[in-house]
Amino acid sequence: MDIGVVLPAVPAAANLVDEVVADAGRAAELGLRSVWFPQVFDYDAIALAALVGREVPGLEVGTSVVPIYGRHPLPVAAAAQTAQAATRGRFTLGVGLGAKSFVEPVYGVPHERPAAHLREYLTVLREVLATGSVDFAGEALTARTPVPAALPGAGPVPLLVAAMAPLALRVAGELADGILPFLAGPRALADHVVPELRRAAPGDPRVVAAVPVVVTDDVERARAEAVAALSFYDGIPSYRRVVELEGVASAADLAVIGDEDAVAAQLRRYVDAGATSVVATQTALAGDEDRLRTWRFLGELAQEGDDFVERGAR
Repeated sequence: MDIGVVLPAVPAAANLVDEVVADAGRAAELGLRSVWFPQVFDYDAIALAALVGREVPGLEVGTSVVPIYGRHPLPVAAAAQTAQAATRGRFTLGVGLGAKSFVEPVYGVPHERPAAHLREYLTVLREVLATGSVDFAGEALTARTPVPAALPGAGPVPLLVAAMAPLALRVAGELADGILPFLAGPRALADHVVPELRRAAPGDPRVVAAVPVVVTDDVERARAEAVAALSFYDGIPSYRRVVELEGVASAADLAVIGDEDAVAAQLRRYVDAGATSVVATQTALAGDEDRLRTWRFLGELAQEGDDFVERGAR
């Protein structure tokens, strides 16, 4: 089973790229299989993934996630192909709709009919990544390649979507390789998210569950940090929905926090629920010492591979 981590920004670093490359190397040394990068405002997630994958051989890299509003699919496809060539096939492109309350004031574009917009966006991405060309005119997007857009050395680019709502899951199942849900707990995954995805997906889609994880003895402190870091999501309808489907009061309640045994037991619930991979987020909530403890333990679970999955299924 692939277990990875989201690498956070390091604001105190003299050079963020150098620091993130070093962190990724440390994560790989501890046994983690993949590192993922959110799209923020001070770096480009696809470019950073390409650099890290180039510098740390063998490590899988991906974006979690690139918002589709504000970026046309053709330059995103070009960037993804560049990352795939740079990493020699170890890059995964994760995209997402973003929240209306964020997209409209930040990008100045309407967040309307998101599932329909996602369908057009993925249609363009899939076509140009698969064939190197596209001729598409939809309601929200137009994309035409006047010259071939296939990059030598790139190879196929796996495509994941941060989908959790029924319509978005249907589109992702039809047009992507899987999903990358965040804050969808085991009950929400097993009862709602995974069944909806599999009804639409023709094969065996990937379910890369992004989960806040901290291995620590100072549970109280980490819980307080989780509340501070995750309460933002309680005000976003899409996240609020999956929190309620899980039967918990807030997004912070979905943080997996505790010692090694407690964390392993909780992560096995995600395996039982249909997750094919787990990506740990917010691993720095309890400080650098516990972050490394978390990475070390998750690396051990990743090295167990099928043994961990089989124990989760029992």
